Parts: sequence; C-alpha cells; structure tokens
Amino acid sequence: MCCEWLRCCGGGEARPRTVWLGHPEKRDQRYPRNVINNQKYNFFTFLPGVLFNQFKYFFNLYFLLLACSQFVPEMRLGALYTYWVPLGFVLAVTVIREAVEEIRCYVRDKEVNSQVYSRLTARGTVKVKSSNIQVGDLIIVEKNQRVPADMIFLRTSEKNGSCFLRTDQLDGETDWKLRLPVACTQRLPTAADLLQIRSYVYAEEPNIDIHNFVGTFTREDNDPPISESLSIENTLWAGTVVASGTVVGVVFFTLARELRSVMNTSNPRVSIGLFDLEVNCLTKILFGALVVVSLVMVALQHFAGRWYLQIIRFLLLFSNIIPISLRVNLDMGKIVYSWVIRRDSKIPGTVVRSSTIPEQLGRISYLLTDKTGTLTQNEMVFKRLHLGTVAYGLDSMDEVQSHIFSIYTQQSQDPPAQKGPTLTTKVRRTMSSRVHEAVKAIALCHNVTPVYESNGVTDQAEAEKQYEDSCRVYQASSPDEVALVQWTESVGLTLVGRDQSSMQLRTPGDQILNFTILQIFPFTYESKRMGIIVRDESTGEITFYMKGADVVMAGIVQYNDWLEEECGNMAREGLRVLVVAKKSLAEEQYQDFEARYVQAKLSVHDRSLKVATVIESLEMEMELLCLTGVEDQLQADVRPTLETLRNAGIKVWMLTGDKLETATCTAKNAHLVTRNQDIHVFRLVTNRGEAHLELNAFRRKHDCALVISGDSLEVCLKYYEYEFMELACQCPAVVCCRCAPTQKAQIVRLLQERTGKLTCAVGDGGNDVSMIQESDCGVGVEGKEGKQASLAADFSITQFKHLGRLLMVHGRNSYKRSAALSQFVIHRSLCISTMQAVFSSVFYFASVPLYQGFLIIGYSTIYTMFPVFSLVLDKDVKSEVAMLYPELYKDLLKGRPLSYKTFLIWVLISIYQGSTIMYGALLLFESEFVHIVAISFTSLILTELLMVALTIQTWHWLMTVAELLSLACYIASLVFLHEFIDVYFIATLSFLWKVSVITLVSCLPLYVLKYLRRRFSPPSYSKLTS
Repeated sequence: MCCEWLRCCGGGEARPRTVWLGHPEKRDQRYPRNVINNQKYNFFTFLPGVLFNQFKYFFNLYFLLLACSQFVPEMRLGALYTYWVPLGFVLAVTVIREAVEEIRCYVRDKEVNSQVYSRLTARGTVKVKSSNIQVGDLIIVEKNQRVPADMIFLRTSEKNGSCFLRTDQLDGETDWKLRLPVACTQRLPTAADLLQIRSYVYAEEPNIDIHNFVGTFTREDNDPPISESLSIENTLWAGTVVASGTVVGVVFFTLARELRSVMNTSNPRVSIGLFDLEVNCLTKILFGALVVVSLVMVALQHFAGRWYLQIIRFLLLFSNIIPISLRVNLDMGKIVYSWVIRRDSKIPGTVVRSSTIPEQLGRISYLLTDKTGTLTQNEMVFKRLHLGTVAYGLDSMDEVQSHIFSIYTQQSQDPPAQKGPTLTTKVRRTMSSRVHEAVKAIALCHNVTPVYESNGVTDQAEAEKQYEDSCRVYQASSPDEVALVQWTESVGLTLVGRDQSSMQLRTPGDQILNFTILQIFPFTYESKRMGIIVRDESTGEITFYMKGADVVMAGIVQYNDWLEEECGNMAREGLRVLVVAKKSLAEEQYQDFEARYVQAKLSVHDRSLKVATVIESLEMEMELLCLTGVEDQLQADVRPTLETLRNAGIKVWMLTGDKLETATCTAKNAHLVTRNQDIHVFRLVTNRGEAHLELNAFRRKHDCALVISGDSLEVCLKYYEYEFMELACQCPAVVCCRCAPTQKAQIVRLLQERTGKLTCAVGDGGNDVSMIQESDCGVGVEGKEGKQASLAADFSITQFKHLGRLLMVHGRNSYKRSAALSQFVIHRSLCISTMQAVFSSVFYFASVPLYQGFLIIGYSTIYTMFPVFSLVLDKDVKSEVAMLYPELYKDLLKGRPLSYKTFLIWVLISIYQGSTIMYGALLLFESEFVHIVAISFTSLILTELLMVALTIQTWHWLMTVAELLSLACYIASLVFLHEFIDVYFIATLSFLWKVSVITLVSCLPLYVLKYLRRRFSPPSYSKLTS
C-alpha cells in the first residue's frame, strides 16, 4: 500500500508534528491525502512500466532487435509484417492483460477511498470521503466502522467514558483493546465545543511500533493552559474498528508512509513466477544453439566475402529456434487457468487478482498461515466445566442449569417444616452449591460490560432500566471472556449491569444480586491471570476471585491431585483452559490489604514490583473451584485441508500475533501438530548466550513441532540466523506467536533465501499483507474483518478449505499444462528450424528462407495455434482423484514436468522429425522446387497435428474441434497460396502418397515408443486413471 502523493512528490524526512484541532489550515507543512493505492503503475508510468517489464526479459528484447533489424535493407529476409505482427500481438495481449488488472485494482481502491465519514466543522457535521480527510480534521467514527487514518481519541458517546477497538487487522490479536479519550475534551458538554476551544496535539515522528505512542495535548485558552500526556491508550490507529459507541478523533497522520498500519506493510511487487524464469532460461539455451548453428553455417562457407553480414542473415533465418509465440501461448494459458479457477463451483467466490503466476500454485513447499480468522472463526464457544470429581460438557449443560435453579428456588422458599434432610438431598445440595460457586465465580471474575441498544421496539434507556435481554450485548477486551459470561447467562446467572464500581447479576428467579467492585487486577501477559475483589451487598461478604492459566494457578491454589492431569487432557482436545479459584476475606483482612495496596501504588521507585508483591500476599492457599474449557471455533474443514497439504509434501507454518497458549491450542486443535508429535516450546530468550543454550536443547529433539514467540525469534535471527532456520526447516510444523507484521514478512523472506523453495502465505487481516506480498504466492481469505488482505493477495478465497483444491487441482493442472504447452511450442519452432538448416546445408549453405511470407506466419498461427493451445485443457487425472491422492502433488515439487531432461527429449524429437520431413521431401520430389515446399509444408502441418494428439492425455471436445478446424483451415487456404504452392500438384495421387509416407515415418516411431513406455514404465498417476 502506498500513496499517490508519495510516489509523485517523494516524501521528506519524517518529523514530529503539531496538529490544531479542527483547523487543517494551520498546518505547518503540506501533508499527503488520505488515499489507499494498491496499483503497480499510474497513468503516466503504465505504458513505459509495462514495456520495461516486458523488454527486460532477454526473450522479448531479442524479438524487438530482430524486428528492428528488418529496417536495414541488407538484412531483410522477407515482408516486414512477418516479424512485426507477431511481436505487436504479443505486446498487445500483455498490455491489455495488465491494463485490466490495473483497472480492477483501481476500482477496488476507489471503493475503499469512497467510504463516507462525518467531519465536525463550524457549519455543523458534513459528510466527507475517506480520501478527502486531512490532517487536523475532527472525524466522527460510528460503531463497527473502520478508523480511516491515525487519530487521537477526543470524545466517546459511552457513559463509562471509554471505548473498545478491534485491532486484529493491525496486530492479529483477537482481544479488544480499551481506549480512553483525552480527559479535557471528554469533559466538554458537546462535541461541537471541540471547535470553540484553542487546542493542539503534539505527536512524535512516525515509527513502526504499533504498541507505543508518545504525545501531548495542550489547551491554550485556559488559564493556566492545560497539558495532558498522550499514550497508546489515547490513539485510534488506521485499520482498527470501533467496537463500542461513537468516537470523535483528530487526524494526525494520513494514509501515506507515516501510518502505523502502512509502515507494517510492504509495497506491491510485480509478480514473476518461477516457471517464467525457467522458460526464460530455456530460451537462453535456444539462443546459444541459434548462434552456434549460424556460426557453423558461415564456417562451412569458409567465412567467404562479407561473412559478418551472413552471420546476421543466418541469425534471422534461424530465428524460429526461439518461438515468439511461446510468450503469447503461455500468457493466454494463464488467462484460461484464471478463468477456470474463477468458474470452479467447488470453490465459489475465488478471485484471481494476479493472473501471471497460476503455475506457482503447483509447486508450493512451504505454506505460512495466519491463525485468527484464517484457521479459526474468532468465535469462542464454552465447551467444558470441570469440577474435579465431575465434568460437564455441551450435552450436559442442562444439569448445571438445574443445579443453579435448585439453589435459588430453595433460597427463596426454604421450607422450615423439613427436618433432617435425607442423605441423597444432602449430596445433591453439596453438588449444587459447588456448581453454584463455580458459576458465580465465572459470572463475577471478568472485565465484561453489558451494553444495551435499542432494538426498534424498546429504546436504549428503557432497555437499560428493564435489563432487556433482547437489547443486551457484551463488550470485553477478550472474546474468551464474552464466551464465559454468555455461558453463565445460558445456565441461569446473567450479568445485567456493570460500571466502574459495581456489578449486577440476575438469578433464574429474576432476583437482582448487587456486588460492589472493591479492586480489579487486570490480565497481563506477564502475570497470565486476572483477579477481582467484590462485596456481596446482601450479605456483606468479601470474596477474592481469580482465574488464569494453569501454569501460574497451580502454585496459587490449595494442594489437589487432579488439576495438572485434567488441564493436560483438556489442552489436548484443543481447548483454552482457565483455572478459577476464590478466597473469602474478612473485613479487617481486606482493609489491611487495601492500605498496603494504596501505599504500593503511590511509591515512585519499583512501583510495579511493590504492587505485585502486595497482590501476591493474597494469592495463597486459594480454593480451587473449577476449570473452564473454551474453544476458538475452527473454520470449516481446516483439519482435512491441513492433512491434505501435509500429505502433499507441504510444510505448514503458523504465524500469528496471538498469545502463545492460544496459538498452541489452535495448532493442536487444527491437527497442525499431530497427536503423536511432541511440541518444543522455545523458552523466552533475551541474549546470545540464552539463545545458544536453547538452540542446543532444541537440536537434541527429533520430529518435534516448534513453538516460538516473536521476541525469542528476533534474538535467534540476530545471532544464529543460519542455525535457527536450518533447524526450523526440519520441523514438521512451526508455530510463531506474538509476531509483528514485519516479522511475518521476514520469515517468508528467510525461507525463500535459505531453502530456495516456493512459499505461499495465507491470511485475512491487514497485519498479514506484508507476509502475503513477500511470498511467492499470496492468498487472501475474505473474512469478516474487511478485505485488506484479499485485495493485496494474488488469489482471494472465501474459506481456508478452498486452499486444498486451489493447490491440488488448479495449481497442479496449471503447472503441468504450461510445462506441456511450452515444450510443445518449442518443439514446433525447432522442427521448422531443423528443416531450414537441412535445406540450407543441401543448397550450399545459402541464407535463403525455405518458407516465405504467409507460410511462416500461418504455420505458428492459424494452422497449428488452436490444437497446440488446446493443451491448456488437458489433464492427466480427474480433479476428484487429485484431491483424493495429494501425493500426486508431491511429484511436482521436484520440477520434473519442465526440466533439462524433458527439454532435451523434445529437442531430439524435433531434430528427428524436422530432418525426416526435409530429407523425405528432397528424396521424393521430382521436378520443381515448389513441390519440395508443398510436400514438406503439408507433412509438417500433419506431423504437428498428430503430435498434439500424441501429447494429449484426456480428450476434450474442444481439442477435437481444434484439430479438425486447423486441418480445414489449411486445406481451404491452399487456394490462396498459389504463389508458394502448386495447387495442381496437390490434387495428384503422387502428392498424397509422398506426404503420407513422410508423415508416417516422422510420427509412427514416437507412437510406438509412447505405447512401450506406457506398457513397461507407466507414470505414477496412470495406476489411478485405469
């Protein structure tokens, strides 16, 4: 992603800036427009850019020089059109294809740039397009709307004075982020007052760090002026989505190179496939052959006369050795493959954005995939509640519900007449109370806020007062927490209200329980747990609830013999496990804690350490209540798709911005790591020594999946890049968590450099764009979270499971078809060049063309074009078989369909057939030279048509039509070719038997060889087709 302005003007040095609220005209310099641009060219650079990209290939440059040489009289060999028409056609096809792709790209960008936002002005609120937003504008962003540029958060409509952001497009994290407005502007009575005050924001210079920000807000019209420090909590980065309320922000960076989201992406590249590079290499070999043949011809003339001119004439004469139609055929083939992919009903919604590289899909060795939204749906489902002696799964949640119901109905009734309850009711009651304690803890220990919205029937205020179920939505920084609270609602204990200091729960009997929040200890990546202290208003009891990861909670709860084992069992099922515990506190106990806690928070030195120490004094001997298991729902058919890819010889790496535990859970759940494989979790390393020790520990393990965090990865790559990549490439699977977008791209780049293999990157978010653009083949999944990744990718799919068919069927077919097509086009050109060489040798090495004018153009166009091009419809196995046996894909990774060996075989076939036809014609012709042309040319056309039939593996009706049509075209055109061919001679029996004999001699041995090879050394796929 880049900016028009940036491309035209070039950018100055990035500097800190001062932005006045609502006064773009007060800017200290001209800033770029807020434009998204994914195009490779602009209006002026399109034609020069496309032509440069074409002529930088040796192949095309050669033909340009060839065509230009025909303007020199001494070098002219025939009509100008014989050289310029094919070249013009090739360039026209390329320019039109690139133009179509650029126009599509422009339309997609325009759609994003045309999104409408509201801007606060002195005249009130006006609508403004995303591309017209300027630095200093006050922009209103509604709930579920994407933030259009980097902004400072000034106001929110939320009562609690904060808002949540979804940032998974930026950093890949599923947690929602809490953002706070500038206190000074939030206190203003209305949003319009923002324009009445004189205030400005000072922002640090743009940098790549999305997790930190330094700035200040200053209000000048106050006495004394008010200054507030700004941090990451006050920012709204472009590409994030507002998840609650309506927010107002001031724009300080627009969509140029200063944006955080843009700095974490790379520029679009011109995709050039490995297949094209290989074909380019073969054409260089053919050029070498051309030069050698020309030199030999001149040497056999003993370099007589102006021999250097003779060399050039021979170079032109044998120029067919390098087929100009090769580029056109391959480019048209790519268009056909793209069309076939788009039309495949088994993978609906698939879009081919870069039609230059479909063959790459057939040779992928490494697949790098994002997690959130790509492998998973980012929808959490509560799956398991474990109380030690009993576990409740999805099918037994009604039992939990009845326990909760019995507790609250008994509390409300409590009949005094019942004396001495029986043993069964006692057991029942103790079980119910245990379940109740666990559910209550889950319903209270979280950071979730219920929000009420009008639903058309009930307005917002009424819904809030009545706790209307149909209007309530939960907001939290983590989807896990929402899943837990939704589950407690489903079993009867509903969170209906919450503010900074209190919480309300509703029981199955519609009774409201009030709790005061005394303290809250939020979740951090270091502590891996969160705690809350609440007072029950009805009883005055104070309880400390805590939930967290099993590794930290094991040391906090009282001794038990089941925690570790059950956590392991649930983790193996791919569930995210949280351990829930509680501790009852006496009033004086809490007062003592609060005094120490407040004191620790006021200390200037080592504040965080002192605070942690005070909290830890409470975290001892806690009562273990339960384990909860939440599953991040996988996308449909992720497991079989990954299994297919593994069997096809593709190694899968998962690169995610999410937490280590979550990433490991998903890897197990998706069977990215198989059940019998060990997982080596790479310890957090910070320096060279630690990295060395950890790498040595990892080296001793075999057939083991690797899980590593972004920070450790950075240290390893800094000091031991070669060793780390060598070890990682041997792993069956690799999971990198807490990965920054630029790190994902770096891993792709290293894999390409270290292994030389083709990589494919799959992602759905803005944070995956760099990785997608860096890979050899980028695939974007069109998810719920916008289209940024799918717009930047070469291929766009709607579901991860479609990737299997895209690679196994379309990738495989595209590569095999292009390999056959390219080699056949080379064979077609070598045949006619061999005939020219034989002809020149026989006639004293004269540089005289065998076929003139239209014959030479017609040969590679209307006479053989359709049958040869019909090879793009050929396939060796049915698509169902290709999907059933992914091992067939593994064969392609060796690059055998197009190799020096197959190329050499086709060269030998061409030399044999060309020589046979020419010598046959010379032997069998009787009187006139024009008969040689008639016999040899007709035999050549028939040989080519028969060779196409020999190459085809699965006949398509269009192939038959193409063969018959070409033959009909040739016969019909003979009437107009009387200057080259004797029409009366063609009608004789003599002509027919001579052509038949020559064609038979040139083709029959090859048919026999093919039959014998099929009989005694069949290819692997032939067993599946029989």
